[in-house]
Amino acid sequence: MEEPVILYEDNQIIVAVKPQNVPTQADSSGDANFLDIIKNYVKVKYNKPGNAFIGLVHRLDRPTGGVMVFARNSKAAERLCKQIAQGDFIKKYLAVTVSAPRDARARLSHWLIKDEKENMVRVLPAKSEGAKLAELDYKVLETTNDLALADVNLYTGRSHQIRAQMAHIGCPLFGDAKYGGTVGRGHNLALWAYQLTFSHPTLKNTMVFKVFPPTENVPWKFFRVEKHINTVKPE
Repeated sequence: MEEPVILYEDNQIIVAVKPQNVPTQADSSGDANFLDIIKNYVKVKYNKPGNAFIGLVHRLDRPTGGVMVFARNSKAAERLCKQIAQGDFIKKYLAVTVSAPRDARARLSHWLIKDEKENMVRVLPAKSEGAKLAELDYKVLETTNDLALADVNLYTGRSHQIRAQMAHIGCPLFGDAKYGGTVGRGHNLALWAYQLTFSHPTLKNTMVFKVFPPTENVPWKFFRVEKHINTVKPE
């Protein structure tokens, strides 16, 4: 297994960078997954017999890369999950959309349902049976070459949420052929979890982690990503 990029670790948590196109946890593909990569890292580094405990408290879709936090014990996992439930766990993303949204800044609320067979999410009328409310806000940071760089703040953690909601307003993500983003076909999905803010489960201090997307790659290299990340503040 490839050595993970670790941003922070102690006896309560591990903060690491999930590569794109690696599943967060085991799935039907049988491919190496990030949860097992982190478990193996802990097992080897600390010479732990058997399987190391690593608590998965949130997820990133397979094609999405960026910062994640894992719990080192069950109490830390419980406390992080409580923060998520209370809205105190802030996840921010950078996304490149094909065409700029009509509004430079907006809050989106949609009802989503996932087709497990097709592994796709559809937007349905409000309160449709089986559908779940999905909310986010976005701010366009920069536009160029008919593309837009957006800062996205999630309020709910639905599967494919950003991809489905942005596509629904006519702005699919670059490289996301599944949701209409045929521009950029063959490139990685232009969605990156760049910032994570939460309270340490025992120390209680606020922790903020930022990680840049691969700015040397298309389409990130078309934008001044470093400038925007260095000026964007937590909500």
